[in-house]
Amino acid sequence: MKLNTKRTVLVGFAFLAICAFWQMYDNLIPLMLTNTFHVDETISGAIMAADNVLALFLLPLFGGLSDKCRSKLGRRRPFILVGTLMAVCLMVGLPLLNDSYFAVPAPWKLGAFIGLLGLLLISMATYRSPAVALMPDVTPKPLRSKANAIINLMGAVGGVIYLIITSVLYRTKPGDGEHISYVPLFLIVAGIMLLALFVLLFFVNEPKLCAEQAEYEKAHPEENLVQKNENSKTEELPVEVKRSLSFLLVSIALWFIGYNAITTWFTTYAQNVWNMSLGDASLCLTIATVGAIASYIPVGNIASKVGRKKTILFGVALLASTFFAAFLYTLVSNQFSPLLYVLFVLVGVAWASINVNSLPMVVEMCKGSDVGKFTGLYYTFSMSAQTITPIAAGFLLNHVSYKTLFPYAAFFVACAFVTMNLVKHGDNKVEAKKGLEAFDIDD
Repeated sequence: MKLNTKRTVLVGFAFLAICAFWQMYDNLIPLMLTNTFHVDETISGAIMAADNVLALFLLPLFGGLSDKCRSKLGRRRPFILVGTLMAVCLMVGLPLLNDSYFAVPAPWKLGAFIGLLGLLLISMATYRSPAVALMPDVTPKPLRSKANAIINLMGAVGGVIYLIITSVLYRTKPGDGEHISYVPLFLIVAGIMLLALFVLLFFVNEPKLCAEQAEYEKAHPEENLVQKNENSKTEELPVEVKRSLSFLLVSIALWFIGYNAITTWFTTYAQNVWNMSLGDASLCLTIATVGAIASYIPVGNIASKVGRKKTILFGVALLASTFFAAFLYTLVSNQFSPLLYVLFVLVGVAWASINVNSLPMVVEMCKGSDVGKFTGLYYTFSMSAQTITPIAAGFLLNHVSYKTLFPYAAFFVACAFVTMNLVKHGDNKVEAKKGLEAFDIDD
């Protein structure tokens, strides 16, 4: 059995666009709120958490709705089409309001900014679960870690494209006295999203690919963990599988609490603690993303040999260690050192080890017709974590110290190591391969 790499790359364009958008959102919205609108960190954190509050309800909803969709475009592409077009139309207004408020401050402009932000987040939520569910829709279960490695590689490419552009265009340090307009950056990301939509509509035949996957599932019923309840004639998960799913979802929430605290607040942290410009701080995140990019394919292959769970546990241990090491550095120095770039590379490797395998473990426990629902369940827990952590971390930064950021992140990631050890299902069946076959993932 071999993975169709070309097809997986084309499917991954949806995730590329999503990651480019969220990288921009996490980096720029806190800066706009604190620097232009002068909102304090705790309230800014609450606003940043709004997308996650909406996601708690909307991602499972639209994931489930896409499972039931019977459009000629397929189950997922109608949601991707509508959501992308709505988001592109709305997002350009944010930097325009930011510039307008700086020129002539007015309370209604802040209200308009927050209102527009809410509509944009709803638009993004309509297609995130359907877009992510498209990969398992068209990929056999044993190959989903390898496929998810490619999908995450595509997402990382989207993020690093944004970060490189930011690093080149924005070199002004805080305190230089001039307002920074982010209109060009928003327009570039909007263009990336439209390009990805074009690829999905014209180069991915979703109905045909899903029909092929349905035939595969019929031929391999042994891969289905769902059991038929003879009393109700319905299908449900066995009790022990439900228990593993619960611990897995808690683990997902815990490592997202730690990791999202860094992605949300790092640019603000870098400016306040290390006196770095947005471009320099973005370079750190770029290096972490490059570390992840270099790791995705090897991590997918390693997981196929040693198992998804062991690979995730390695990533969790490494991520907690790097965050704690960064905290120890802040105890002895208030200046950024290029030596810290090594830590950012390791952060990328750790996150790749976790991210490549967590979603496949969740959808391993469902049948094909419920992939959207279980993808929504994955996002319910990851977004619950990301709802809490911007507020909690922002409160600590504002009322205790900016230096609490890294130990906060390290603690919650370490907790995920404990709960992940209690997961007993959802791993892939490790099959040893010989010779060159171990490197063959193409048709």
